[in-house]
Amino acid sequence: MPKVAFWQGNAAVAMGALAAGCRFFGGYPITPSSEIAEVMAEELPKIGGKFIQMEDEIGGIASAIGASISGVKAMTATSG
Repeated sequence: MPKVAFWQGNAAVAMGALAAGCRFFGGYPITPSSEIAEVMAEELPKIGGKFIQMEDEIGGIASAIGASISGVKAMTATSG
């Protein structure tokens, strides 16, 4: 029987990103995307990934771009 999991939308986004190979998250926890950062902070270290809480949304996207340019699958999340 296949494994079934039920998540809230933000947790599903984070788990989907991890399943797709995301290994870096740089972001600032802000409503309504805070849960994505929470899941990534908990799960990334378990698989050798890196989570960095940035000082603001600009820092989040800048760090994700830098990680991506270096060849790492990366993401950020923000409010809009």
